[in-house]
Amino acid sequence: MSVTVVVPTYNERDNLAPLAQRLFAALAPQHCELLIVDDDSPDGTAAAAEELGRSLPVRCLVRRGERGLATAVIAGLRAARGAHVVVMDADLSHPPESVPALLAALHDPSVPMAIGSRFVAGGRVDLHWPWYRRLNSLVGRLLARPLTPVRDMMSGFFCVRRHEVNLDKLRPVGYKIALELIVRHGWQNVMEVPIAFRDRAAGRTKLNLAEQLRYLRHLVRLYSFVLRGGARRP
Repeated sequence: MSVTVVVPTYNERDNLAPLAQRLFAALAPQHCELLIVDDDSPDGTAAAAEELGRSLPVRCLVRRGERGLATAVIAGLRAARGAHVVVMDADLSHPPESVPALLAALHDPSVPMAIGSRFVAGGRVDLHWPWYRRLNSLVGRLLARPLTPVRDMMSGFFCVRRHEVNLDKLRPVGYKIALELIVRHGWQNVMEVPIAFRDRAAGRTKLNLAEQLRYLRHLVRLYSFVLRGGARRP
């Protein structure tokens, strides 16, 4: 097993089958696994994942008593069997066809993370993405800009080498786990791979006021970490 694709879920049943179909069309199933980390969805997401696992290399880890995208991703990183771990959303806003490009970027040993970016040359955002989501993304990126030169540090679509991630360093709040990884590890040479970002295929967005407030708390933690000396570049 060389690649684990971690997908955190909550009420994403209808998106799992097309996600798996597109992912395993882009990656050889014998060399990768799809790991669904589900926060005990009431819509039957876990059952749908287990059904996919009958014919495809799909595993499902169900978390009970704890919820949240960032901590779900950490649980997936702990449980991953692959040497490379890709993290992406379940809603098909991140194109599974771009996973090979993320993996290819890590052929360079000096690159610790490849991130699917909407805001580099060749990247784009679906014209149907609501204006308030665009505004939220812009404000979030501006607030985080002093922490990293990465242009799409808000992206939840990225690839890392599992052995280079120190899970004990992570203290996430909310959902921006890529930013947490970059800042806590002091990663500098993050490769941004252009992607075409789309609005979700089915279901409802999880972004709400509570998540936005958690993001602000997360930023406070990260700025405090950096001001105290933070992670040093290797």
